[in-house]
Amino acid sequence: MTEAYIIDGIRTPFGRRNGILKNIRPDDLAAVTLQHLVSRTHTDPATVEDVRLGCVTQIGEQGFNIGRLAPLIAGFPVEVPGATVNRMCASSLETVNQAAQAIKSDTHDLVIAAGVESMTRVPMGSDGSTFSNQLLAQYQIVPQGISAELIAEKWHLDREALDAYSYQSHMRAIAAQHDHYFDKETFDLTVPGDDGEMHTVRTDEGPRADTNLEKMATLRPAFKPDGVVTAGNSSQISDGASALLLASENAINRYGYTPRARIVAMSVVGVDPVIMLTGPIPATRKVLDKAGLKFDDIDVFEVNEAFASVVLAWGEEYHPDWNKVNPHGGAIAIGHPLGASGGRLVLTALNHLEVTNGHYALITMCIGWGMAVATIIERV
Repeated sequence: MTEAYIIDGIRTPFGRRNGILKNIRPDDLAAVTLQHLVSRTHTDPATVEDVRLGCVTQIGEQGFNIGRLAPLIAGFPVEVPGATVNRMCASSLETVNQAAQAIKSDTHDLVIAAGVESMTRVPMGSDGSTFSNQLLAQYQIVPQGISAELIAEKWHLDREALDAYSYQSHMRAIAAQHDHYFDKETFDLTVPGDDGEMHTVRTDEGPRADTNLEKMATLRPAFKPDGVVTAGNSSQISDGASALLLASENAINRYGYTPRARIVAMSVVGVDPVIMLTGPIPATRKVLDKAGLKFDDIDVFEVNEAFASVVLAWGEEYHPDWNKVNPHGGAIAIGHPLGASGGRLVLTALNHLEVTNGHYALITMCIGWGMAVATIIERV
């Protein structure tokens, strides 16, 4: 079977809702990210055989198949096709896996896996309506925040544990920013400001250097009066885009690329759609089995911080070395622009492998209505 390699990737700085990226359309945001990717990799866009772009709320400025429109805005030739992918929170991790599948099956040699979400301009959930009565007759569908509460209850996770984990996420992200860790995966983005002038955005807006456990303890439960899940121990609503270039060995030889990583294994699972966010637990087990690896073979884990309870419950099952889990912070601090986060996790994990001379990274993300995706990459 043909191997699939990550040549390189890039992402925008992530902005808070109504923050630094609020004045740029998501299709334009995705387009400029694609432009920076092909420039960074010295790729002729005409050689790209497909663009897969993850986006969750496909309505308004994110509608009309944004996966096709963004490459056109970016100046790609009309012959380069594009598709929009919705695996909810794992949409751009899904596009990475789809790109790898296309390459491994000898369908394509060069594919871009990307993602975008402007949760400011296109509010989460605005693409939906009411649930089918047939669905509701089978499942007691609840908001994800209630699912996070159910997880905390099942794994006996108290408010102090969730807040402590979330505080650590901010501190790790702040330390990473101080050390310019994210510089390799982000680019300087020029965006319009409220003053009508253009401004250059360089760093993620989400991490809070001024937060502390005392402040976090004052936040009210967000989903149930006696609950433990708050805005402080949940992922931030954010804006951003990411893009990676994947290639076969044939494309590497043809275009002179130097790959950074190999896609080792991929998995996708379904779980109970009510508790909904436990998917990373079986997805991790499944992808390790597919890779023929043991848990201890993994050098870094990027487990998406949709909620602190999701990561801590995963940890209760696997008992990891927590220094290997989200070592540079996660979505609680950096933000979670739904369609773009998977690409960000892959890039952050890859950068960590290169800095530490590690071999394997495992990336996994929970998904609404009870799914999860996991991917293992190997540094080359």
